[in-house]
Amino acid sequence: MKAVSGLFSALALLLLIGAALTQRPRPKKPTRRPSTPRQPSVPQPEPQEPTDIPPVILGPPSIYPDCPRECLCSPNYPNSLNCENRNIRAVPAIPSRTHYLYLQNNYISEVTAEPFLNATEVRWINLANNRIHRIDKQVFQKIPALLYLYVQRNQLKEVPSGLPVSLEQLRLSRNRISKIPAGALSKMGNLTLLDLYHNQLSDSDLGKNTFKDLSSLMQLNLAHNILKKMPVGVPNGLIQLFLDRNRIEDIPKDYFQGFFHLAFVRLNYNQLSDKGVPKAVFNISTLLDLQLSHNQLTSVPLFSSHLEHLHLNHNSIGNINGTLICPHSLQADLSDPSLMPRLRYVTGRQRYLRLDGNHLSPPIPLDVIMCFRHLHSIVI
Repeated sequence: MKAVSGLFSALALLLLIGAALTQRPRPKKPTRRPSTPRQPSVPQPEPQEPTDIPPVILGPPSIYPDCPRECLCSPNYPNSLNCENRNIRAVPAIPSRTHYLYLQNNYISEVTAEPFLNATEVRWINLANNRIHRIDKQVFQKIPALLYLYVQRNQLKEVPSGLPVSLEQLRLSRNRISKIPAGALSKMGNLTLLDLYHNQLSDSDLGKNTFKDLSSLMQLNLAHNILKKMPVGVPNGLIQLFLDRNRIEDIPKDYFQGFFHLAFVRLNYNQLSDKGVPKAVFNISTLLDLQLSHNQLTSVPLFSSHLEHLHLNHNSIGNINGTLICPHSLQADLSDPSLMPRLRYVTGRQRYLRLDGNHLSPPIPLDVIMCFRHLHSIVI
């Protein structure tokens, strides 16, 4: 009986436990969070200034009340206004005492007339290495006595108009100039240096009257443009003509006739060949330095006995005939110094003839050695 009673007690206990388990609430599955509608994106305002421009650097306090805060006015140089390397965006108001204005290495994008209202005595302006794409011609009406204008390494697309007739040097290299407006260089009889190196000038941009009024011009730099022809209308008083790194293929046979003082001609890195270079085109008595390296010449052009530097490296020259190229007869009396050719290829103070980069091989012809006997060495 006790055993049966224990069995019933155990069964009852199991039934109670099962009932308790069935009555425990099951955990609910997590419900998906209702999606919220996306808010329309609000456009952010554009920054007021380019983010790549650092803040303006202010200058030290000045004894001059008219000195712009972002510039330096030294009491030792009261006529100089030094605003270079200051990260400025615009030309500040120029004090009337200023003769020399230094604004290079900044972030100036255009030059307007307002800052120059009282700057009538400015003689020198350096605006190199900015971001200038425009110069108002009214600027130059305010500074009629300007002598030197440096605007290299900017973003100009044409030569500025309204330049003062007093100007002596105009440096516009490394811009994007593809146009010289008609009359931009007219009446500029005082200009001695015109630097248009590394721009985008083509033959059609240089008319026969472009340089007509530049009667005092001594140096003209048109290197690293896209010229295919020699520029026309170049003043005959020129001393230095630089035309490297263009696409010039030929030179008219009388091109250099009429130049009274031409001493330096550079035509490196062009497309000159024997066909496009008349044999005696460079045989002019005033020429001292002639550079023709990195072209397509196969022979040495004739030259005057006054020539001192001749660069012919990296052409296609296969042989040299000293009898043909020597400016004097090899049978002449060379005890007379006036008959000796002055030709020398100079590094430091050593004289040598450099013809490397051609198709020459030793030995050096004896007639070449006899003609240029004062050379330190001949490198082929």
